[in-house]
Amino acid sequence: MERDRSNPDYEVVVVGGGPAGLTTAIYTTRLGHETAVFEKEGGRHAAVDHVHNLLGVSENVSGQELAAHAVDQLEHYGGDFYLDAVESVSRFEDDSGPRFRLEASHATVDADRVVFATGFRDRSPEVADLERFTGRGLHYCLHCDAYTLGDGSVFVLGHTESAAHVAMTMCNFTDDVDLLLDGREPEWGDETAELLEAHPVDRIETTVVSAYEDSAADSSERPWLGGLSFGDGTERDYLGGFAMYGTAYNADLAAELGCDLTDDGAIDVDERRETSVDGAYAVGDVTHGQNQTTIAIGDGAYAGLVVHKDLRRFPLSLEECRDEEDATHNDAPGASATLRAQMRRVRTLETHPGLRDPSPGR
Repeated sequence: MERDRSNPDYEVVVVGGGPAGLTTAIYTTRLGHETAVFEKEGGRHAAVDHVHNLLGVSENVSGQELAAHAVDQLEHYGGDFYLDAVESVSRFEDDSGPRFRLEASHATVDADRVVFATGFRDRSPEVADLERFTGRGLHYCLHCDAYTLGDGSVFVLGHTESAAHVAMTMCNFTDDVDLLLDGREPEWGDETAELLEAHPVDRIETTVVSAYEDSAADSSERPWLGGLSFGDGTERDYLGGFAMYGTAYNADLAAELGCDLTDDGAIDVDERRETSVDGAYAVGDVTHGQNQTTIAIGDGAYAGLVVHKDLRRFPLSLEECRDEEDATHNDAPGASATLRAQMRRVRTLETHPGLRDPSPGR
């Protein structure tokens, strides 16, 4: 496969527009690399109603709002954003060496480096009407949302080791925790069973039939979960809880490219966030499933710096500088003329995209 000169050509293309992918792209753009992000509409982070634990950002900000600010920043600095689903990533050789071709639903682009930031999917509970309370009583991230449910009546829905441990962990936040097996046999071992017996966790084996909303909540807002109905005809009111049925990593594109996966299906990366395929990187939840905005942002920042150092030659070694046959010193600067023009324009502006309003009362 040869380079198709009609395709848009980038140094870096990021697949995934969540916090990890957008942070990577903002870093590489500001470090002088022609960068593009592809994001299929409706990513997992965009569905988050309230962003938690992010320094200086109110939890009134949603994942979608945060991403919108980040896209504005990316384009402000000179990066490109494609609201488009990447369908394949392949390698090809041209006169500059190995490169990547990304084919999406509405565009095809070439790149020197590719970064997968494709995240994962939570496995949803099979309980009627429960999914509609996601972020408003139904949660998946203990470290994000345990605070929200503190001192309330809480359920953990699941029958695995992880469900049992989340239930016991919630005892740090409330003394009213139900572990709901939903009619399934527990899959934890004897040691975990003994631990559960020693913790103030009520184990309920009855099937969970459906969920109902909180009738006392403000009807002008999206409803909050009120509780759950069980197969024996009973109902229990809950402030909220967690569904623990595992995750599925969105690693198909990387696997088809030849990237190694871990035993649980995540993309395997080294400490530099590089995959087993040279020039292909992966960041965020698709590599570890930590389910934390802040960790994803850190991954993206680190990867952006690594990719930059991988693509640029300066500073040269003293030997390279002294080599009269080496003309690399004539290649400076590395950034394209278009991107350098954008750098000049941005530095003259007083206002830049992003959250900047003071807190209420400040």
